[in-house]
Amino acid sequence: MSTGAGLVRPEVTPADAVLIAHECYGIDAEATELGSNQDRNFVLVEPDGTRSVLRVDNPVVGDDARDAQHLALEAYRSAGVRVPAVLPGLDGLLTQRWGGFAVRRSEFADGEELVDAGYLAPVVLAEFGALAAASVNALASLEHPGLDREQMWDMRVAHEQVRVLASSIGEPVLRRRVLTAADEARAALARVAGALPMQPIHGDLTDDNVMGVRGPDARLHPHTVLDLGDLGLGWRVAELAVCASSMLHHEPDRPLRALDTIGAFHADAPLSREESLAVWPLLVLRAALLVASGWRQLEIDGDNEYARERIAGEQAIFDAATAVPLVEATEHVLARLGVEAREFDAPGFPGDVLGFLPDVSGPLRVIDAGVEADSLDAGRWAAPDAEARLIENAFADGARVAVMPYGVFRLTRTSLDTADAAATWPIETELHIAPGPSSRLLAPVAGDMSVVGDRVRIATRDGWVLEMRATELEPVRSATVEAGENIGKLAASFETRTIVLAVRRDDALDQEAIVGGSRLVTPERVAAWARLSADPAPLLGLPSLARPDESAAELRRREIIFAEAQERYYEHPPQIERGWRHHLIDTTGRSHVDMVNNVAGLGHGHPAIAAAADRQLRTLATNSRFLFRDLAEYSERLIALMPQGSGLDTVLLVNSGSEAVDLALRLAQAATGRRTVVALREAYHGWTMASDAVTTSAYDNPHALESRPDWVHVADVPNPFRGTYRGDGAAAGYLADLDDDLDALAGEGRGVAAFLCESVLGNAGGVLLPEGYLTGAYDRVRARGGLCIADEVQVGFGRMGSTFWGFEQAGAVPDIVTIAKPMGNGFPIGGVITSKRIADALSSQGQFFSSAGGSTLSCRIGLAVLDAMIEDDVQRNALEIGSRLADGLRELADRHPLVGPVHGAGLYLGVELVRDRETLEPAAAEAAAICERLRELGVIVLTTSERSNVLKVKPPLCLTAESADHVVAMLDRVLTEGW
Repeated sequence: MSTGAGLVRPEVTPADAVLIAHECYGIDAEATELGSNQDRNFVLVEPDGTRSVLRVDNPVVGDDARDAQHLALEAYRSAGVRVPAVLPGLDGLLTQRWGGFAVRRSEFADGEELVDAGYLAPVVLAEFGALAAASVNALASLEHPGLDREQMWDMRVAHEQVRVLASSIGEPVLRRRVLTAADEARAALARVAGALPMQPIHGDLTDDNVMGVRGPDARLHPHTVLDLGDLGLGWRVAELAVCASSMLHHEPDRPLRALDTIGAFHADAPLSREESLAVWPLLVLRAALLVASGWRQLEIDGDNEYARERIAGEQAIFDAATAVPLVEATEHVLARLGVEAREFDAPGFPGDVLGFLPDVSGPLRVIDAGVEADSLDAGRWAAPDAEARLIENAFADGARVAVMPYGVFRLTRTSLDTADAAATWPIETELHIAPGPSSRLLAPVAGDMSVVGDRVRIATRDGWVLEMRATELEPVRSATVEAGENIGKLAASFETRTIVLAVRRDDALDQEAIVGGSRLVTPERVAAWARLSADPAPLLGLPSLARPDESAAELRRREIIFAEAQERYYEHPPQIERGWRHHLIDTTGRSHVDMVNNVAGLGHGHPAIAAAADRQLRTLATNSRFLFRDLAEYSERLIALMPQGSGLDTVLLVNSGSEAVDLALRLAQAATGRRTVVALREAYHGWTMASDAVTTSAYDNPHALESRPDWVHVADVPNPFRGTYRGDGAAAGYLADLDDDLDALAGEGRGVAAFLCESVLGNAGGVLLPEGYLTGAYDRVRARGGLCIADEVQVGFGRMGSTFWGFEQAGAVPDIVTIAKPMGNGFPIGGVITSKRIADALSSQGQFFSSAGGSTLSCRIGLAVLDAMIEDDVQRNALEIGSRLADGLRELADRHPLVGPVHGAGLYLGVELVRDRETLEPAAAEAAAICERLRELGVIVLTTSERSNVLKVKPPLCLTAESADHVVAMLDRVLTEGW
C-alpha cells in the first residue's frame, strides 16, 4: 500500500526520456517534462512534429495494476469515452523496462488543459458529471486482479490518510480546519458507508486529467480522459465526488455550482439515497486529502514545481468544499437529486390564531415584503427602513400583530450593483407585537423545552426543534412540556416587541446565515433550507406563503404555449417580475443592471408615468376621432422637439415602431406616386408586412436578402468599421455606390419613393454613420424626387446625449421621422412626424385611424414622459454617463484582445468582440457566452448585429455612474476569468 508517507518521483531526467524513446520505441525525439506528484511524465516531440507522452511509473505500481489500466482503456473506448491509446514498444509490448523502471508511451491528447481554465459554465460542469457517469458505466463490469490494490487515493481510506499526512501542514490553523472537516465528513459517511456500491473506478477523474476542446459556443468542454494511475476498486460514488471536487476551485466563492456536476451524473448513473448522502462528505474528504498530501509532497520532494503550483488550487478546493456547512451541503445534493425531504408534522395549536400568546388580542396582519408587493412601488423597497415602515403602517391600520412570514423572498433585502445575490429568503417568522401589557407564553408544540439565554427551544419527538426568541421573553425553567402548557411570558412594553419563531431540524440549529439581525439565506441556498427548516405558519393558524424560485416551472409553462419563432433570452432565464429605474429584479429578489431595455427610457416603475396612466384610466378612454385637449398638446410638443425650420409640422400617432415605419412607407409612396424603397443592408425596422419587407438583417431572418419583395432595393450598409469602405472618408465610397444604385433604378423605370435609414446603425450595434453620409444620401435621394425617412425608433428621444434625435448628429433633416419605443416608457406608443404636404397625401388612400394611437391614454402617458424627461434631465444623464461608460468599455480593449471598437454615443453603445483585430473575425460564440456569464453576475446584456458579436448597450436613460462602473467591472471580470 502507498501510505501517507508520500512517494518520491523516479529519478528520470528529460535526457533520460530521450534515451528511453530511442532505445525502447525507436524514435528520436526531444523531451519536455510534464507535472506529476508521484510519477514522471514527458512530452516527446519527433522531428516531424509528432507528439506522444512518456510515462515513468513510480515503482510502487505493479504490473497487474498496469495491465488493469490497459484493460480499462479498452472498456472506455468500447463505451465511447475518448482516451489516448498506449503505444507498443519495439518488442510489441505496452510496458517497457528501462533503468529498473516501468515505462509506457501513449498518444498525445490534443486540446487545452481544463485545470487552469478559470470559470466553467453550467453546461461544462454538467458535462463533467456526465463524463464521470460514463466512466463508472464503462468500468462497471471490468474484472482484473490488478484492480484490487491498496492506495492512498482510495476514498475508503481517505480519512485515515488525512490523519497521517496532516502533520505536514505547516499552518496550524489550516491543519486544525482540515482535521475537523475530515472528522465531520467521516462521521457522516459512517452512517451510509456499508451500503455504498463498489466497482472499478478511474479514481482521479478531475479537471487535471481531462483534456478540453473548444466547442462551437467558444467554451472549453471536457473531451479526453487521461492518466489511469489511480484506477482501482472503490465506491462508485467516489468517482463523482472526486470529479465534482475538482470543479470547486474554478469559482470557489460559489461551491454549490458543483451541483450541476452532481445532477448530471445522477441523470446517467442514478445514485441511491445512501450514495446521495455520501457525495458531499466524500467531496470534503477528497479536498482535505488534497491539502494534506500536497503539503506532504513538498515536504519530501521540495523541488516538485508541479506540486508547489497545485497548493493554491488545492487550498481553494478545500475552502470551497467547507464553505457551506456539511449538513446543508448534503441537503442541497438531496434536493437536486429529488430525494424526498423529512416533513415537519405541524400540529394545529389548540386555540385561535396566536394561541400561544393568549393575552395578545386584536387584528393580525401578514406583511407582504415580497418582490411583487404593491406597497413597495416607486422604489420604497430600497429605503433602509422599508420593513419598519411596513410594520408601522400595519399598526396604523389597527393591527396588533404584524407578521413577516417565513419563506417569502423579500424585496426589502435586495442589493443593487452586486455580483452576488443578497440573502432574501427568511428561514424564520417574525412576529412584531404592538406595545401593550404582558402575555402568558404557551407551548405551541409538545416536547423537551430548554432555555438558552433569550431563546426557548422545544425539541419535538420527531427530530424537529421549535425556537422562540426575543429580549422580552421571560421563560420558565427547562422541562418537558405539552402543547398549550404555560412556559413563560412576554413582558409588557411601551415599544414594539418582536418574537422570532423558527422550526428547524435538530441537526441544523445553529447553521443559519445571519444578515441584518434576521436569518435569511441567498437564493442558491433556499433548496437546502426549505428542507432544514419548516414554516411556523400552521402553528399560528395561518396558511403557508412560502415558495421557492418558480422560474423553472414558469419556463416550462411558456415552452408549452409559445410558437417556435418567439424569441427567449438566456439558457437559464431569471423570472423578472419587478423593475425599478435601470434595475430588473427576479422572483428571488436578485437585482440585475438592465442594459438593454431602451423601451423604458425613463426607467422601470416611474411613479409619474404610473400616476398619469392611473388617472386617465379612471376618467376617459377613447380614440383620436373624438375631441380632447391632450391629443393636440402632445402633438404640438412633439413637433416642438424637431429642429427649427425643419418643416416637420404634422404628427400621426400609432402604437408601435413597426406601425410607424409601415405608415411612413405608405406616406412616401402616396406622396411621390412611386413604390420603390431603398433600405440599407443589416437593418431592422419591424414585423408588420411592410416594415418587415424593408428589414434586411440576417440576425432576425437568415434569408432576409433573398426574400425581399420587388419594391425594395437593398443598398450597402455604411459601416465604417467592417463595411466595404472603412475608416475616415468612408462616406465617399458609400455615396458613390448609392449614386449607382439610384441611377440603375431610374434606368429601370423604378424611381425611388423613399430612402429609409436608421440615423445610427442600431441593429449593427450602435455604429455611427460615416461623417457626411446621411446628408449626402438625403441630397442624392431628394435630387431624384424621393423622400428621406429617419428611423428613430431606437436612437431618438435623447438617447444620443448630445442631441435629442439621432439625425441631428449628422446635421441632416429628414422628410419623415418614425418614433416609438421610449415615447410611452413601456406603454405602446408610436408615431410619424412629417410635413403637412406629405401627410395629406395619405388621403388619396382613404381615411387614417388607429384605435390606440393617439388615444386619451397614450396621449396622457406621452405627455407625462415628456414632462419627466425634463424633470429627470435624462438627456444630460445620457451624455455624461454614456461618456463615462464608453470610456470604461474602451479601456477594457487595452487589456483584453477580444474587445474591438466601442460604437455609438450617449447611451446607445455597442461593444464589438473580435477574435482577431486584423481579420475582424467575429467572436459571436464568445459574445453569447459572455452574456450568459454576465447574467450570473447581475448584468443584463445581449448581442446584436448580423454576426451576433456585438454587446448592445441601450439601458434606461437613468443609468447611474455606480451601475455603469459595475457593468464595466463585471465585463472585465468575465473577460479575465472566462465564460
